[in-house]
Amino acid sequence: MDYLLHHTLFSSAARRPDAEALVDKDRRLSFGQFAAAAARLGNGLRGLGVRRGDRVAIFLGPSLELPIAIYGVSAAGAAFVPIHHGLRPSQVGHILRDCGVRVLVTAADRLGELAETAGGCPDLEQVVAVGGADGAPGFPAPVRDWDDLCRAADATPPADVGVDRDLGAVLYTSGSTGSPKGVMLSHANLLAGASIVSDYLSIVATDRLLAALPFSFDAGLNQLTTAVRQGAACVLIRFVLPRDLVRVLGAERITGLAGVPPLWARLTAPGAGLAEAELPALRYLTNTGGAVSRALLDRLRAAAPAADVVLMYGLTEAFRSTYLPPAELDRRPDSMGKAIPNTEILVVAEDGRLCGPGEVGELVHHGPTVSRGYWGRPEQTAAVLRPHPFPPPGGAEPDRVCYSGDLVRTDEDGFLYFVGRRDGQIKTSGFRVSPTEIEAAVAAADGVREAAVVGVPDETLGQRVIAFVAPADVDPAAVRAACAAALPAHMVPGAVEPRDGLPRTASGKTDYPALRTEAAALHGPPEETAAGA
Repeated sequence: MDYLLHHTLFSSAARRPDAEALVDKDRRLSFGQFAAAAARLGNGLRGLGVRRGDRVAIFLGPSLELPIAIYGVSAAGAAFVPIHHGLRPSQVGHILRDCGVRVLVTAADRLGELAETAGGCPDLEQVVAVGGADGAPGFPAPVRDWDDLCRAADATPPADVGVDRDLGAVLYTSGSTGSPKGVMLSHANLLAGASIVSDYLSIVATDRLLAALPFSFDAGLNQLTTAVRQGAACVLIRFVLPRDLVRVLGAERITGLAGVPPLWARLTAPGAGLAEAELPALRYLTNTGGAVSRALLDRLRAAAPAADVVLMYGLTEAFRSTYLPPAELDRRPDSMGKAIPNTEILVVAEDGRLCGPGEVGELVHHGPTVSRGYWGRPEQTAAVLRPHPFPPPGGAEPDRVCYSGDLVRTDEDGFLYFVGRRDGQIKTSGFRVSPTEIEAAVAAADGVREAAVVGVPDETLGQRVIAFVAPADVDPAAVRAACAAALPAHMVPGAVEPRDGLPRTASGKTDYPALRTEAAALHGPPEETAAGA
C-alpha cells in the first residue's frame, strides 16, 4: 500500500525496474536504479542521525541528484525542503533558520557562498555535498560527500516510520507581507495531488513528462511525483534558449509539458521553433502560475495545434483547485474551469453565504490537497485554513478548508472566472512574491527614503513588478542594480518610478490602490485575460 511518498517509487521500481525513470541530458536512470539510489541516500541520512519529522533542505539545480534527494529524504522518514537554485544565500539562510533544517543537501561548488549564511543557522548539523566535501574548509557544519555517504549505505529500502499525515515536505512561498512562509505538506497531500493530476490528465506509464518548472514550486514538484507514481519518465532540463527546450521536446518524445505564462511567451516568440517543430508525441500543455492573455493563448494553440491546452488554477496552500477541460476552451477561454477530482470548490460571500452565478466571492477549497498550514505561523495558518463554512450533519467536526484570498465568480453552468486578489500579492514569472520583501531591497538602495511595490498585468510575465520610490532624485538604474545584487531576477523591479512622496490614505498608510492605478496608466492597460492563475 502506497501511503508515504517514497512508496510510489519503490512500487514503480517493483513493477517496471528496467523502465526509464529519470533523464538528465546524457545521464539516465531506470526505476530500479532510481529506487536503489534513493534507498542508499535514505539509509545514509539515517546514519547521520536524521529521524522522523526532521527537515532536510535540498539546494540543487536540475540534476539526477535532485529527485534522488527528494525520495531519499522521504525514505529516511524526514521532510524535504526544496530550495530554488536561483535564491541568494541570505534567502537560503532564511529558509534554513525558519523551519529548523538539520541537514542541507547542496552542490560542493556552493559551499563557499553559503558558509557565512550557514554560520547563522543553529539547527544545521550536517551538510551533504554533491561533488565532494572539500569545497569549503572551515564550513560551520560537518560536510559529508554524497558519493561516500551513498556508497557506504544499503540499497534495501529503510524500514518505514510514520503515517500518511506526517510532514512530507515544506514548500516556501511568499505571501502579501513579510518573508517567505513554509507551507507544510503531508505525505497524504503529496500523494493526493499526484493521483488527482494523473486522473484528469490521463497520465500513464508510457508518458514522458518534461520538468521545466522547479521542484521548489508545487506544480513543478508534481511533475516528478506524478511521473513516479504512474511509472512514467521524468526528463529534467535547465535551458537558456527556447529552442533548447523545443529540441528536447522532440528528442525525448515528450508527451506532457507544464509551464507558466513567461515560458509560453518565450516558446511562441518568433524564432523559438515551436511552431516549426515536429512533435507527434506531445499530447498536452498545462498552464499554471498566472493568467494567460487571450492573445498568448491563441499563439500557443497555433504553435502546437495537435496538443491539448489545459488551463489550471491553484495555490501552494491547497495545490490545485480547478482545471478547464480542453473541450471547453473555445467556449470559455477566460474560465478557470471547475473543481479538480475529489475536490469541492465554494464561492463564499463576505457575509458567509454561498454566492450565486455572477456574484463575486472568495474561492474556498475543500479536499485532500489542503495543506497543514504554515510552518511556525499558527496565526497566519488560522487565517487561511478554517473550519468548513457549512459543517457536516450530526455534530461531526468540520474539515479545514483553504480560504484562497482570490475573488472569483461563476457562470450559469458553474464554470469559475478569476476576478482579482484580496491582497497586493504579485504573481510574476510563475512565482508568487511578496511586495514587502522587494520593498526591503528597494529601500536599502542608496538615496531611497520610501518604497512601495505593486504589480501590473503583463502578457509575458503575468505581472510586472513596479517600484515607486521617494525622493524624486533617486537614480532608477542604481535602484535596479542594487535589487539585482540582492534578489533573484524575477523579483527585480521592471521599472522604478521616483516621486517627491508616495500617496497616503486617510489613516496615513501608503495608498497602494492609487499606486496600482498609476502604474497601470504608466506601463500599459491590462489585456483581456484567460484563466490559468
